[in-house]
Amino acid sequence: MTIEWQALEHEEVEHTTDWFWALGIIVVASSVTAIIFSNYFFAFILILSGVMLGFFATKKPDMVTYELNDKGLKINNQFYPYKNIKSFWVQTEPKPTLFLKLDRFYMPMISIPIEEQAAEEMKDLLLEKEVIEEEMKEHVSEKIMNTLGF
Repeated sequence: MTIEWQALEHEEVEHTTDWFWALGIIVVASSVTAIIFSNYFFAFILILSGVMLGFFATKKPDMVTYELNDKGLKINNQFYPYKNIKSFWVQTEPKPTLFLKLDRFYMPMISIPIEEQAAEEMKDLLLEKEVIEEEMKEHVSEKIMNTLGF
């Protein structure tokens, strides 16, 4: 059995001019404070971070192709075999999401938007492949980023 779907890599958030003004004011004020305290490297890092935040805020999300098949999960060109998936959780409310806990140090948990009608099929396939079902929720950092408009 193969389940294929596409979704945006993240929800697109429209940023107003006021949002960019607030970002600029915060970055400039923080950088000036760092310069006053003779911390020039920190000021440079703050400015660089502000520019990067502004850039990523204007970037449109890419469309990502997902495929859950008999061997594992394929996300675009990256493949995760079932042996590397420790556990999963299929959430239907408030938005349909597939959470996966992976066997890796960096980004051990990923959340994938799914279509509600495919949720039960995915759950059945993952259980059939003996992946452990474990309740998971959106990470606190993701909630904070969503609140800040990222």
